[in-house]
Amino acid sequence: MNIEPYRQILIKYWGFTSFRPLQEEIIKSVAEGRDTLGLMPTGGGKSMTFQVPALARDGLCLVITPLIALMKEQVARLNSLEIKSLAIHSGMSPEEIDIVLENSIYGDYKFLYISPERISTRIFQARVQKMNLNLIAVDEAHCISQWGYDFRPSYLKIALLRELVSDKVPFLALSASATPQVTEDIMNKLQFREKNVLRTSFERKNISYLVRKVEDKGSYLIKTLNKISGSGIVYVRSRKRCKEIAELLVANGISSDFYHAGLPVELRDKKQLAWSSGDTRVIVATNAFGMGIDKADVRFVIHWEMPDCIEEYFQESGRAGRDNKPAFAVLLYSASDKGRLEESLRKKFPPIDKIKDVYEALCNYLQVPEGAGKDNVFDFSMQDFLSKYRLPVIETFNSLKFLQREGYVEFTEEINNPSRVHFIVGRDDLYKFQVANETFDSFIKLLLRSYTGMFSEFVAINEDILAKKSALSRDTVYKFLVKLSSLNIIKYIPGKKTALVIFTEERLERKSLMISPENYLQVKEKQIIRLNKMIDYADFNTKCRSVVLLDYFGEESDRCGICDVCRERNELDLSKYEFDLILEEIKDKLSEKKYDAHDLVAGINHPEEKVIKIIRWLLDHNKLVMDDNHMLSWKEPDLFSR
Repeated sequence: MNIEPYRQILIKYWGFTSFRPLQEEIIKSVAEGRDTLGLMPTGGGKSMTFQVPALARDGLCLVITPLIALMKEQVARLNSLEIKSLAIHSGMSPEEIDIVLENSIYGDYKFLYISPERISTRIFQARVQKMNLNLIAVDEAHCISQWGYDFRPSYLKIALLRELVSDKVPFLALSASATPQVTEDIMNKLQFREKNVLRTSFERKNISYLVRKVEDKGSYLIKTLNKISGSGIVYVRSRKRCKEIAELLVANGISSDFYHAGLPVELRDKKQLAWSSGDTRVIVATNAFGMGIDKADVRFVIHWEMPDCIEEYFQESGRAGRDNKPAFAVLLYSASDKGRLEESLRKKFPPIDKIKDVYEALCNYLQVPEGAGKDNVFDFSMQDFLSKYRLPVIETFNSLKFLQREGYVEFTEEINNPSRVHFIVGRDDLYKFQVANETFDSFIKLLLRSYTGMFSEFVAINEDILAKKSALSRDTVYKFLVKLSSLNIIKYIPGKKTALVIFTEERLERKSLMISPENYLQVKEKQIIRLNKMIDYADFNTKCRSVVLLDYFGEESDRCGICDVCRERNELDLSKYEFDLILEEIKDKLSEKKYDAHDLVAGINHPEEKVIKIIRWLLDHNKLVMDDNHMLSWKEPDLFSR
């Protein structure tokens, strides 16, 4: 296949002259009409693998993603490149959704972004059959697998598209964090016509992974940030600590700010922009920060606390060094962290009766009667909900998360939907209206001068900008828009900022709300296993950090040479071959019985100084134990069988 036409598209729209590793292979596979699973590391350029082939052929690319903010950002970016793109998300009105679907069929658009729960709605299922689709791209594809760390039941609906669209339309699934088990599950759940996995190594050769066991994390963080240069991210697990650490850094002369999902949208955007542009050096954030970050020169990602699983840690630490220059991923770990993590995990699984109590309270709060509510979208204030029903914060939040995991509801964080306007009369009728109503004439002309596309779709507007341009007050602008809407000249949807709840199923009676104890325990067990793998990563200090991470994702690799473990190993001045050979002999001997140190050294057929180096290293790393009689024993016999 000739890749040149695709390279020309890359040059025309993005200015790059060549593809990144694996992009070309995925594009070729999709262009040949093959279902494809692309596994690429965070920052590997996944979006190019569907955007480029979709632009090379007639028709529309359907993109499925769970992240509204990322969806809106990509659509805005594509439109800025004069690539006609649309999105449907839960913050839109039925009229807006209807217009977007019509434009997707008849409007010569190239991309339609949707969230997965949209697929189960009747209106979408009816319209998608009329669309001239050339590709279906599934982002964050690991969400379809119950074995994945971020399972979303709505992703299981994606397979319905197989029945609704031509079998000539290929599926492209993309993930940056799929284990071998999840990889198989993705292809099965999406009903791939043949197994077809294309992956580039997840290895990030420029990232130095470090684990630092420290009790005074604040002092260590300040000391570290004063030693290294560049901008970075500090991840924490709570909103309160987020602010506290940012204030600590500022008090010590380090440019810093904090970011979490509880902040107003405009403030979050302002903080992210200040950090992205370099005005703020360090952003202290919860895991709400990171998706869609387009900042290549992140020199460090520091985790103040351990995430729940390796997938999350790997994805977040992978935001460092996307410019391929040296970067650090540091995990701070104290003696009390393990207990806190285990307690946090316990709280994530409230008793089943409590989960049902929260479900009933939610339905009553939103006034959803039994048998109703399916596909309905509601504005939602967590603070008001908790206050009205006097519910405990953590237990309620985790109950809602469990209900989402079981597929009963979907939640979005607060999103900022700007005001939108759509002219619902033709240009001729609008002209007649302007002639007959001079009061509105200048304002309508201002609208048409300020924005384009209002006759074919809803267009985002800004009342403050219109007020400034027209020398009117904001209130007067608002009244003009409301009046034009009441006269059926425009449809005006005022902007709002709110979190949303979507009922993916009708409201059920309490006794019909199926949360089986078996499934509950199975989900809990999976999370315990993932948490223990994360704890193991922090505890082990005798195996290359990069090797451990890549092994988790089913990838074999050599020592990185730059993590904390490798650096200490490098100081031994031994080759990997020598180290492993001597280590195995030590392990074999100590697996049988205890040895006096001198006898152990004498019994190994290698230079004495090299054997002593490794024994000292194993003692320093708490892998060998010496008793009061100077007898050595192996402390962790299973460590190197992993």
